[in-house]
Amino acid sequence: MAITSEQVSFPGSSGANLAARFERPVGAIRATALFAHCFTCSKDSHAASRISRALAGLGVATLRFDFTGLGGSEGDFANTGFSSNVGDLVAAAEFLKGRGQAARLLVGHSLGGAAVLAAAPRIPEATAVATIGAPAEPAHVRHLIAGAVPEVESKGSAEVAIGGRRFRITKGFLDDIGGHRLTDAISGLKRALLVFHSPTDDTVGIDNATKIFVAAKHPKSFVSLAGADHLLTRPEDAGYVASVLAAWAARYVPELSAPAVAEEAPPEGWIEVRETRSGRFAQRIRVGRHLLSADEPASVGGGDTGPGPYDLLSAALGACTSMTMRMYAERKGWPLERATVRLRHEKVHAADCADCETKPQKIDRIERSICLEGPLDDEQRRRLLEIADKCPVHQTLHRENEIVSRLEE
Repeated sequence: MAITSEQVSFPGSSGANLAARFERPVGAIRATALFAHCFTCSKDSHAASRISRALAGLGVATLRFDFTGLGGSEGDFANTGFSSNVGDLVAAAEFLKGRGQAARLLVGHSLGGAAVLAAAPRIPEATAVATIGAPAEPAHVRHLIAGAVPEVESKGSAEVAIGGRRFRITKGFLDDIGGHRLTDAISGLKRALLVFHSPTDDTVGIDNATKIFVAAKHPKSFVSLAGADHLLTRPEDAGYVASVLAAWAARYVPELSAPAVAEEAPPEGWIEVRETRSGRFAQRIRVGRHLLSADEPASVGGGDTGPGPYDLLSAALGACTSMTMRMYAERKGWPLERATVRLRHEKVHAADCADCETKPQKIDRIERSICLEGPLDDEQRRRLLEIADKCPVHQTLHRENEIVSRLEE
């Protein structure tokens, strides 16, 4: 299934702006998931990006984001901790709910897995939780910075190297992870739980999965990721997690458990534009076997999941312009190597239009800038510019047109 990726942002638990990416299927969204990345990782880690895209391809739209102070998010990592990660997850869930796309499935990798377990009670819309290589307690991450702990304890902070990058760890961080006990949260989860873990994980041992599984009440499931490393660096491991996750969640997420409704293809020669209901203005466009998206920008209340109607209109003119010039150049045997057409649509006052016979208050104007590459002479370039005005879409926009609307029975 084709997917689309949208860059978004929202305020986190501390008020810092958090960078996020929302991946969704081009067609209808069956359910929405929220993904939490591993300790000191980012939303663009192998596991986060590959699993999110794979889920989107299976119809599960997924939001992945950078915790405060990491990746593209604002804030200072030194001032964060496990509690702020949990707060950021709740803020992300509120952001999704505000878009009409409440998270039904929570997925966390490594320390992100511990965070979704802790955050789940504060996200009532979620009905299923999955962890991947998660520690049974947040304090487990102390071993990653064991060499710096004495300095942190004595001086209040220290720089540590994790995954080739340097981070400042404070005593407040150590106190925070040490003050959380997940056992009660896991036993009182009241949501379906799926635990993924590799028996050869040398970062977070398999005994952590045992502790999580034993503490949880049914329904609960365990899937062994035999042969996988902690970061799921092999694409096939991330793909496996996504496929199993989607199949498992179908039993516990209402939208996924509902049978998919088969859509009848539009009659030949027709284009179908259908609301996805995944956002206020989001549309799915079917042109034969091709799927496209349309939406409005966030500034006017849309979700910015696709180009707007006027963007698509301008794009149609640009494509037709380039194709028409290409056909003419080939017929003439001219050395046109590449044509690039840039367009901009705007509303202008009629007084700005020298060729207008009528004088409405405002008119539509599409500015078209054409770049022709190749050893063309001046006369060839001039003629191709003339041909651009003869493209069929250009002619259609200039003619008197008729649009007939009717209601289907």
